Amino acid sequence: MDLATIIGLVLIAVALLGSILLSAPITTFWDLPSALCVAIGTAGTTFIKWPLESIKALGVVSMKAIFYKVCDVKATIDEIGTLAETARRESVFALEKVPIQDPFMKKAMTLAADNRPPEVIQSILQLEIDNMIERHKTGGDMLDGIAADGPSFGLLGTIIGLVIMLKNMSDPSAIGPAMAVALLTTFYGSIVANCLAGPLKAKIGLRSGEEVNKMNIIVAGTLGIVAGENPRLIREKLSAFLAPSDRPKVDEESTPAAKA
Repeated sequence: MDLATIIGLVLIAVALLGSILLSAPITTFWDLPSALCVAIGTAGTTFIKWPLESIKALGVVSMKAIFYKVCDVKATIDEIGTLAETARRESVFALEKVPIQDPFMKKAMTLAADNRPPEVIQSILQLEIDNMIERHKTGGDMLDGIAADGPSFGLLGTIIGLVIMLKNMSDPSAIGPAMAVALLTTFYGSIVANCLAGPLKAKIGLRSGEEVNKMNIIVAGTLGIVAGENPRLIREKLSAFLAPSDRPKVDEESTPAAKA
């Protein structure tokens, strides 16, 4: 679970509810017609813009912002190094019998064990990465649209409220309450855009980048195994995916230059 997303949602709720409760009853900021205008209107435009299959997948993609297992790059590199040692000690065919939890890594090692050419392995795995990126991009684009449509329907609701208010100008006492109700739709639209859709899109983009990075590590490691490279060399090559501070320290005395 992504604790940062949970903390963010809680802080948003505290900020909004706290500022409301410290100034007025919470019922002052509730208006059912305004809420329906923003919620149903935004949902309607989303259904018009996107096919039903994409809308069904939006929930799964959005949940990555909350329920997500952090990609441990170091652990991935260590696992690939262990697999490289197995392939070097026994053979590349032994990789098919090694238990692997990650589905993408399992597929990569199965392709390696099938003795597929490196270019075929890279092509198949790259297609997998590209398709995942496209799915995540579609989800991000949908959230981007929701972030734009929420305030738009908030404005439309405000216009509806203002029209109703202007038609009742004969009663001055009703103008203030009517204006407040009209502005609530803009308030709800801003919540949809700035508190939900926009932040979710940013978090999904971040998580997608982390997942792509992990998959690229697996591709590079698999190609190294297929090429018969030394497991230590494979680990050193894959350490390029780590931040400089996280990379393993190389013993300078053990390097060929030092020995020379």
